Amino acid sequence: MNNKTQLPLAGVRVVDFGQQIAGPAVAMVLADFGATVVHIDPPEGPQWDHPANAVLNRNKSCLRLDLKEESGLAQAQALIDKADVVIESFRPGVMKALGVDFESLRAARPELITLSVPGFASNDDLRKEWKATEAVVAATCGAFTDMGFNRVLMGVNPSFSPLPLGSSYAVSLAASSVVLSLFEREKTGRGDSIEVPVAAALMEGLSYNSYVIEGLPERYKTMREEEIEHRKANNITMDLSYDDLQEYLDPFYRTYECADGRMFYCVCPSHRNHAKRALKLLGIYDELMAEGLPDVKDLHMPIAEWEGETSIGVYPLPKKWADIISAKMKQAFLTRTSDEWGKLFGEGQIPGAPHRTTQEWVNDEHTNAAGLIVEVDDPEYGLMKQGGPIAWLEDLADDMLTPRPRKNVNFAEALAELTEVAAEETVTRPTGTNIQPVSGKGWLDGVRILDLTNVIAGPHSTAFLSRFGAEVIKLDPVTPLYDPLIGTLFTFQTGVSKQSALVDITTDEGREAFNRLVRSVDMVVINAPERQMKPLGLDHESLQAVHPGVLFCRLDCLGGPRRGPKTDYIGYDDIIQANSGIMSRFGGPATPEEHAHLGTLDVNCGFAAGLGMAVALYRKQKTGVVSRARTSLSAVTNLAQAPFAFDYAGRAPFNEPSGREALGNHELSHFYPTAEGWIFIDSNRGELAKLEQVEGLAGISAAGDIREFLTQALSKAPAAYWAKTLQDADIAAAVPMAIENLRETYSRDADGTPGTDQGSFAFSVYRDHPSGHCITQVDHYSIRPSEAQVRAFRPTERFGHSTREVLADVGYTPAEIDSMIERKIAGLGWGKEFLPS
Repeated sequence: MNNKTQLPLAGVRVVDFGQQIAGPAVAMVLADFGATVVHIDPPEGPQWDHPANAVLNRNKSCLRLDLKEESGLAQAQALIDKADVVIESFRPGVMKALGVDFESLRAARPELITLSVPGFASNDDLRKEWKATEAVVAATCGAFTDMGFNRVLMGVNPSFSPLPLGSSYAVSLAASSVVLSLFEREKTGRGDSIEVPVAAALMEGLSYNSYVIEGLPERYKTMREEEIEHRKANNITMDLSYDDLQEYLDPFYRTYECADGRMFYCVCPSHRNHAKRALKLLGIYDELMAEGLPDVKDLHMPIAEWEGETSIGVYPLPKKWADIISAKMKQAFLTRTSDEWGKLFGEGQIPGAPHRTTQEWVNDEHTNAAGLIVEVDDPEYGLMKQGGPIAWLEDLADDMLTPRPRKNVNFAEALAELTEVAAEETVTRPTGTNIQPVSGKGWLDGVRILDLTNVIAGPHSTAFLSRFGAEVIKLDPVTPLYDPLIGTLFTFQTGVSKQSALVDITTDEGREAFNRLVRSVDMVVINAPERQMKPLGLDHESLQAVHPGVLFCRLDCLGGPRRGPKTDYIGYDDIIQANSGIMSRFGGPATPEEHAHLGTLDVNCGFAAGLGMAVALYRKQKTGVVSRARTSLSAVTNLAQAPFAFDYAGRAPFNEPSGREALGNHELSHFYPTAEGWIFIDSNRGELAKLEQVEGLAGISAAGDIREFLTQALSKAPAAYWAKTLQDADIAAAVPMAIENLRETYSRDADGTPGTDQGSFAFSVYRDHPSGHCITQVDHYSIRPSEAQVRAFRPTERFGHSTREVLADVGYTPAEIDSMIERKIAGLGWGKEFLPS
């Protein structure tokens, strides 16, 4: 890698025993940031034989060792002795049984950091021994059941998705935890032993699908939800066609056909300016105004007090106006091609994008120019397009865009590489007798963050870091830009553990308050395109002039390490789902469909921003250099599509499972109905001999049609029977669970603990939530250090609840604060109610 010594994790040595996706990808992310990584496979090679290993093992030196042999174990131990970080992703207890005991290693070397990424938690007695493939974890975590309102209305249940969401979330979370542990080690000399179960990571990733608000006001129910309730109440079959379903979608949140016959995804609900710009661009704004489309001034007032029945910028629209607007938008979109609309929307600062396939994404002009896709000359596949880094530092971005191809080495070469890097390291942490005892504090105790973000990805990043002790001040405008659905409802997830203050920073007095806040924090975070930084005074020079040494993190939609044609386009999760091929894969190319999970990319973008912030903190602690961390929704889509988002000459067709009828990867990795319920089997032809030994499956090896064989065989007993029988035979299998059932089984009244002791699933019930509703939420429990503290989150407070306290903390007197509030330079709330009715 060019200038590798400049990268922030240069000198950090990693031994990576990881297999499948999650473990190796964590080490890949660390290597992208400059760590030296030795990857160890078993003698027979990777467990997952796939071209994606070329991506997961870039920047690594790879060798094979047999830990079951005394010599192989001794060589592994010699490599570990030279490591700062050791990673494994097997079932709990496997590494110890092979002779690599993390507890003993850390007792001898307290500076060592160990990371385990099992499928299910080591304290999940029911599942920890299961063969936890990607699909088995997804099925168990509810990711394939009741997959969104679309699938419910179409009567498709269970559904299958080939996206490795569990691993993609686990990678960002686990990599962040390693870097945060390195940050702590710089201060104390101590490492940590960390576990990040993929199941727990997936549950945190699905948090927007799993939280429940009792007594949710009717105004937040979409047309799809109302139709589901109507059909259930009247015993009407859920059988909507794809085309019929489109008419239940909000006009500002749906797919339209264009002049070239290709589809365009418009995503501009909930924001008054975006919706108005879209209607004006489409040439139908004046028509709608003439037809009486209302424009309510304050959407945060109760509906009973509105001066109209609906408004531009409110989601969801009532069916009457949704139908009127959709009809006009359909006709307008037919006047230009999808590419033309993409450029017009992007340059007009309107969220929307053409539907494209993953192959088109990987080969797109913007993704390649921006460094979202990089080229690596792999020894097996030749020149290969791969997903770029998931996070980066602005001043070092170029140095992360020329990854070294994976290389095969022998033991002596691997040991020599680690030894050489160790000899070159400038050790800046306490060592020997200066290593401090376990503090019991969080990795980020004492770190203060000013959060200027909105919607999901940005605020999720700081909510994520709050579990480690970071103090977060959430600063919002006095007058909201978003309606209560995005502006308030989402904050029940993104606003936890934060102080909320409202200040108008466009005024001179508000700007002074902002500058005082900047001087009081260690990090400033925003989600916005690059073009807004200088006008907001958030470019590097302006920010450093206010507070020399303050760190910065920025998230956006289409940004990459370098500029590209679409760098300044704005957008949301759904925009990248459409543009990167996720929606074409999930729904099928002809009938693209939003991936069922709300925040599919948003949540992981938040986690990746947390990683970027952790790297910036570590770099400053170690070297004093001040960084600006970056990530984007576009960067993390490559991780969500790890098995697909690459290309090279001679690559097999991009024909992975797609569409709502797909029930698996192939006949041995597939959903099957049983005598009672469904089961997902995740096997392969290499296990046919094992399957032959399972009672009821004898003859499968000779079956001409394995799918038909399994359909017949599995219909003879209930799913629960087959799941246990197959699991006992060490065949990956699971009964698909519903998130609703998991929540009912694994919820407890909020007790001030983070849920890390609860196994693979943990929800807390907040009966006295500040909103006045009883709310059940998944815990922040996926990262489990053995030494550092993880905190339970505080429920989200009402907007402006802490305005007085926040301003007082930076030197304002009560009289000054009262005056600022009276003149609307500061505020104490949006509307009359926390969650408007």
